[in-house]
Amino acid sequence: LDVTLSPNPSLTFRTIGGILDFYLFMGPTPENVVQQYTEAIGRPHMPAYWSLGFQLSRWGYGSLDVLKETVDRMKHYDIPYDVQHFDIDYMERRLDFTYDKVNFAGLPEFMKELKKNGKHNVVILDPFITKDEEPGTYRPYELGQEMGVWVNNSDGVTPAVGQAWPPGDSVFPDYTNPRTVEWWTQLCLEFKDVLDYDGIWIDMNEPSNFMRGQRPGCADNEINNPPYTPSISDRSLSEKTLCPDSKTYLGEHYNTHSLFGWSQTEPTFNVVQQATGKRAFVLSRSTFVGSGKHGGHWLGDNFSQWKDLRRSVVGILEFNLFGIPYIGADICGFNYNTTYELCLRWMQLGSFYPFSRNHNAEGNSEQDPAVFGDAFAKISRATLRIRYSLLPYLYTLFYESHVHGGTVVRSLMHEFTSDQETHGIDTAFLWGPAFMIAPVLEEATRSVTVYFPEAQWFDYYTVLPSAWKKNYATVSAPLNKIPLYIRGGYILPQQAPATTTTESRLNPFGLIIALDEQGQASGSLFWDDGDSIDTIEKENYFLAKYTFSKVSGNV
Repeated sequence: LDVTLSPNPSLTFRTIGGILDFYLFMGPTPENVVQQYTEAIGRPHMPAYWSLGFQLSRWGYGSLDVLKETVDRMKHYDIPYDVQHFDIDYMERRLDFTYDKVNFAGLPEFMKELKKNGKHNVVILDPFITKDEEPGTYRPYELGQEMGVWVNNSDGVTPAVGQAWPPGDSVFPDYTNPRTVEWWTQLCLEFKDVLDYDGIWIDMNEPSNFMRGQRPGCADNEINNPPYTPSISDRSLSEKTLCPDSKTYLGEHYNTHSLFGWSQTEPTFNVVQQATGKRAFVLSRSTFVGSGKHGGHWLGDNFSQWKDLRRSVVGILEFNLFGIPYIGADICGFNYNTTYELCLRWMQLGSFYPFSRNHNAEGNSEQDPAVFGDAFAKISRATLRIRYSLLPYLYTLFYESHVHGGTVVRSLMHEFTSDQETHGIDTAFLWGPAFMIAPVLEEATRSVTVYFPEAQWFDYYTVLPSAWKKNYATVSAPLNKIPLYIRGGYILPQQAPATTTTESRLNPFGLIIALDEQGQASGSLFWDDGDSIDTIEKENYFLAKYTFSKVSGNV
């Protein structure tokens, strides 16, 4: 199947058969459409407060010593930073449920130390398990073999064998099988006793395989080579994954391929809650309709290029439409070496992704915000402190999304639907209804053209009202500044920032009251302990609604 959109507007479905069910969500506003859609597919999960802090990651620290140096220089510059991710180089030879006791000797103790300092840890796990370790030495494979948890070949009996990160050949857990869920749950619970994780990052779960289909190749039949193949990699359904006629518990891989990551997300969410006793953090590379109920997403392996910086705005807007508002892109770019200016502008933009993480690929130069020297660190710190001060507002938006199902980040069109000019704008975005971010997206640029829809807008930095309404304006954006605006008529809760949310949550609150032309404003604050399970369902929270009227002068 492929679906083509045209600007007519029209949709063209090209399919070789099957049943097409259409669900129409009538709105009438774009925000209503998303609310109705998530009512059908499942509301987004409520993230833990700490997961709204800044996060650091790198594939290729290579050793605990290098990671410690990174953590130390972040501390030296006092840059806000809540979460440390551990990519596959923490593992012993890239084997799931292990850690490298040579290069990462002392990792369990180090993770405990990070937690003592108010930080949180996220470990990566891949969905392929090597079958070629010495018998009796690698329990994840042996237990899986015993329990019969793998995706099978077309015979439905022998496991599909491919190749991925670990040495030797790999087999692939079938998460649509309840036995696999038991197996995964057991291993993740046991691993918590080895590494004290707070969240799990599930990668490569398309599922990714470094071959075209499994050994010995895909049979030439109508499932593996259907009469029509959409314009995908090499025009092959098995390229870098498994053969479509492989058997999963729910049926042929042909029908369940798109559900692989989705079927892994909920069991991972459940076991993280079980293991930690706290709200789950799950980050998945592969998502499907409804994935937002149990996980977040990042936009995959991007490049350290200006066009990828720009496209990330489109990506975060799209995933909010999909009911997956916990979304971000790899800040500074994953592939290639970044540059000073690109990384600085990306740190500014990324400070306002719902999921804000700087991540980098093996073999590339370091790009954490503390590695480029004083000036860069100071600007990153200042921008992240703005994010941290507005976290009560962002957290309240996630509460509203969880309960009512709307977006957290939205386009100007969502708020100003009748203004045609907003319909094509994908270079600026809003947090909720009231906070506009207008990032610099081009190299060697020191100003931005911003469209101000019909409303009173206040410059975040000067608190001065802007002179523009329903108009474009070129605003100054020197290297140390990302243009930010508050919409009149709204009250935004804020809190004094700190270097972790563990500390900032103890700080005094404030309100930013931005009046509309009638001298009125309203807003709300949702607050709970930040990481307990089901606080909303158990009504264990504080919710304040604020209104302000200039006439009475009262909040």
